[in-house]
Amino acid sequence: MKYTNETELYEIIESRHKDPHHILGMHKIELKGNEIVVVRAYIPQAKTVYVITENKDESIYEMKKIHDSGFFELFFPEKNRKFKYRLKAEDYENNVWEFHDPYSFDKVITSFDLHLFNAGNHYDIYEKLGAHPMEIDGIYGTLFAVWAPNAKRVSVVGNFNAWDGRRNQMRLLSNSGVWELFIPDIGVYEAYKYEIKAKNNDVFQKADPYANAAELRPRTASVVYDISKFEWKDSEWMSKRTAEDVYNRPMNIYEVHLGSWMRVEDNEFMSYRESAHKLCAYVKNMGYTHIQLLPIEEFPFDGSWGYQVTGYYAPTSRFGTPDDFAYFVDHMHENGIGVLLDWVPAHFPKDAHGLRRFDGTALYEHEDARRGEHPDWGTQIFNYGRNEVENFLIGNAIFWIQKYHIDGLRVDAVASMLYLDYGKNYGEWVPNGYGGKENNEAIEFMKHMNSVIAGKFPGVMMIAEESTAWTGVSHPTEDHGLGFKYKWNMGWMNDFLSYISKDPIYRKFHHGDLTFSLIYAFTEKFLLVLSHDEVVHGKGSMIGKMPGDYWQKFANLRVAYGFMYAHPGKKLLFMGSEFGQFDEWNEAKSIDWNLLEFEKHKQMQDYTRDLNFLYKNEKALWQKDFTGEGFEWIDCADYQISMVTFLRKGENPDDDIVVVCNFTPTPHFNYRMGVPEGTYVEIFNTDDVKYGGSGVKNEKPIKADKKHWNYRDYSIEVKVPPLGAVYFKKVKN
Repeated sequence: MKYTNETELYEIIESRHKDPHHILGMHKIELKGNEIVVVRAYIPQAKTVYVITENKDESIYEMKKIHDSGFFELFFPEKNRKFKYRLKAEDYENNVWEFHDPYSFDKVITSFDLHLFNAGNHYDIYEKLGAHPMEIDGIYGTLFAVWAPNAKRVSVVGNFNAWDGRRNQMRLLSNSGVWELFIPDIGVYEAYKYEIKAKNNDVFQKADPYANAAELRPRTASVVYDISKFEWKDSEWMSKRTAEDVYNRPMNIYEVHLGSWMRVEDNEFMSYRESAHKLCAYVKNMGYTHIQLLPIEEFPFDGSWGYQVTGYYAPTSRFGTPDDFAYFVDHMHENGIGVLLDWVPAHFPKDAHGLRRFDGTALYEHEDARRGEHPDWGTQIFNYGRNEVENFLIGNAIFWIQKYHIDGLRVDAVASMLYLDYGKNYGEWVPNGYGGKENNEAIEFMKHMNSVIAGKFPGVMMIAEESTAWTGVSHPTEDHGLGFKYKWNMGWMNDFLSYISKDPIYRKFHHGDLTFSLIYAFTEKFLLVLSHDEVVHGKGSMIGKMPGDYWQKFANLRVAYGFMYAHPGKKLLFMGSEFGQFDEWNEAKSIDWNLLEFEKHKQMQDYTRDLNFLYKNEKALWQKDFTGEGFEWIDCADYQISMVTFLRKGENPDDDIVVVCNFTPTPHFNYRMGVPEGTYVEIFNTDDVKYGGSGVKNEKPIKADKKHWNYRDYSIEVKVPPLGAVYFKKVKN
């Protein structure tokens, strides 16, 4: 007997059959009016293949080779029921191996899964696509599934099949575009890729878009991993997160590039687990509430800082395994530190193993370069209008929150997503259907994502890095906003850095740069940031921006942070800025911890620590961040001496704080300002000698005089240090 359907035979041999399970594996067929069983296998390297029955009395049967390419077939005329079996193969070098037949297993992904994915609503799609170790019918192996709707053929390749795309050809599940294959006897740590034959017959290999792990660069294969086994210990944190009001709490974030925060011997990376302990101890000691990591999703080029992602579902292998990263987050949570991740849904790189032209077509991106490319960045733009792409991104955001207990995502480059003409000249972009420049598909994607996450994960923060005046970025979607919890205040950052970098003699001419932010401070839920972007590419470090001599540079930096922490909005500071690193940040080495051997830098670190704890302990500095009720100018117009005075208000008037900031090196020993009636004490002074200041302080309580000033009935006369900020608080009766 011989298999006679040569059409399907050659489709298998030429690796272009979209349902190899229809031919390969075990099948019941009718022969001369009787039902019998046939087993077929395609093993190109094999000289001989045997079928071994898995029953009490194992039997072994040699298969017939019906094509020289390695196609084997065996009929069982005496059997009319399917049975369990495995295959044994011998190659021409007399190597022998046994394995369970991948084509003997039924489909795993359901039609409902496929329906939800194609509709863009399968929010845990990461549980279906990708590589998932599992047991089927008592056989352990890995289920592989990938979306490649325009491919002629997709195969799983790896060391287990000598990277031969003929061996483990996948089946296409109806018209969903999803290909699936369960490969027995393959488990965690196995490297793999998908070999894809495009419509034009080009054959190439791609990493798995949904892979949970990846090889260490420069290798580019995906790695099978099971992240469900990690035992979390942060239940107390997670319960608190769900119940907590994300707005009515202090939040001062330490922004970290994990690869350069602290290197070890020979400039090597610290592992996730080493960083967990050292970084956690540091941020806890420094008084930060959260850390924010520059992207740790897998990326090929160190110099991209992680912003050109090729493995959206995989923590980078530079620092360890996925379990190691889970340990990192868990340890932070056990110590009361929140973890935020930078996340990059705006664009992806053109690396050959990545998402670009994944199945030979513009699948994740747009075919038209005017919509599908960022010319300045050399990257591809996601096609947000394609349901499966939207599902890939929304599922990815949920994945980090669900699987790794991440407390929030800072969404990179939101402005580039909102505008079709972002970074493009005339003729380089295509208007939307209404003739405008708004990317309506990206807008709907963000609204969809944020509404789903807000509903599923109360307490999780979605944070937008958005640099334009787009209205309602942090407004709820039901109020026609984009639905982010916070928006980076890029306007304040640009104006303030422009102001503080000027010589104090010129600041009076730019006073508006200091005060303008309060005109719009409550239009969004703002996060004040002095981020990594401000200390690279020739911009200078934070202290490097400061004018004046050595002493004045530190004084300027102290008053800058003093003003920032009193300004409405949550806070973020990039690593190294807390102790006044002079060099620009360099991702290829540690920040300059050796500077702490010098007194001024150690004093600057002590200052930032005390400011952090003061901020956390003083409710007026964060309780009403997002309403005008929490802020009141005392005098915003004293531009001739570059002075501003204001009130920060809490829910209890006894918690209110009076703030005065002097942005010139001239001290004022009898400065009068209007205040509510009461007696005031100085609670913080950036000019304290312990911080390296000159020591101009208000040592004694100051009772307000009934003397009209700044449109108030009462006022106090205080000492204001040079380049200093002073916080006063009313003594409780």
